[in-house]
Amino acid sequence: MIRLLQIEFIKLWNNRASRVLIISYFVLLTFISLIAAIKFDIGPIKFHLAELGIFDFPYIWHFNAFIAAFFKLFLAVVIVSMMANEYSNKTIKQNLIDGLSKWEFVYSKFLTVLAFSAISTLFLFVISIALGLAYSSFDELSIIFSDLEFILAYFVKLLGFFSFCLFLGILVKRSAFALGFLILWLILEQLMFGLIGWKLTSWETAQKIKDFFPLESMQNLVDEPFTRLSAVKNLGNQIGEDLNFDYAVHWYEILIVLCWTALFINFSYSLLKKRDL
Repeated sequence: MIRLLQIEFIKLWNNRASRVLIISYFVLLTFISLIAAIKFDIGPIKFHLAELGIFDFPYIWHFNAFIAAFFKLFLAVVIVSMMANEYSNKTIKQNLIDGLSKWEFVYSKFLTVLAFSAISTLFLFVISIALGLAYSSFDELSIIFSDLEFILAYFVKLLGFFSFCLFLGILVKRSAFALGFLILWLILEQLMFGLIGWKLTSWETAQKIKDFFPLESMQNLVDEPFTRLSAVKNLGNQIGEDLNFDYAVHWYEILIVLCWTALFINFSYSLLKKRDL
C-alpha cells in the first residue's frame, strides 16, 4: 500500500502543474486565517470580523469546514489531470506491463484520493485549533472539542468529491472534458430536481430525492454556517425571520456519501477492467 502511494506522489510531484496546484491549495487554506485580520473602519461603521465570533469554539469547526470546501476544486484539477496524464503519457500501459493489476492501479489512485482528503482535513484541523486558541472567547476543553463532526463531514465530503473526480478522469480521459462533465453533472442534478418536482411528485418529495444525488449529498454534509451567528440571528429577529435551522451532521448524510464513494471506485475499476488499453 505504501509503495503504491509513494509511486503516485512521485508522479504528481514531478509534474510541475500538479505541484503548483497542490501548493496553491494549501496556501489558500492557510489564507483562512487572514479573515481574522479584516477590519472595517468607515466613518461610524467599525467592526473586526474576528470579533463577530466566527473563530469562537465550537462555531469555528463549522465555519472553516464550509469555507475550506470551496478550495477543493484545486485538488479536483490535480486528480483529473493525474488520470489524463496516465493516458497521454501512456504510463498506465507501462504500469500494467510491469505487473501492476488493474485493481492495484485503481487502488493506488484511491489511496491518493484518501491521502489528499486526510492531509487536507488534518491541515484544516490545525489551522482551526490555532485560530480558535488565538481568538475564541471559550477555552474549556469540552467546548473546544465539541462539534468536531464538522471536521469528519469535511473529510467525507472531500473523499466523495475526489472519488467522483477520479471516476470522471477515467471515464473521459481528458482533464478539461472531465471538469466540463463535472459542471454539466451539477447542472443535470438541478434539472432532474426541477423535472421531478414539476412533473412526477411534490416539491417536498423531490427535495428528499435530490438529497440522494451525488453532488447534492456532498453539499448537504456541511450546511452554510452564517445564520448561526448571533449577529445574524438578532437581525433576523428584528425583521421577523426565524433563522433557527438544523445545522447538525447526520449519520445518514455521511452514509449516503460513503456509498457514492464506494460506487465511484467500483465504477472506475469496472470501466478500466472492460476498457482495451
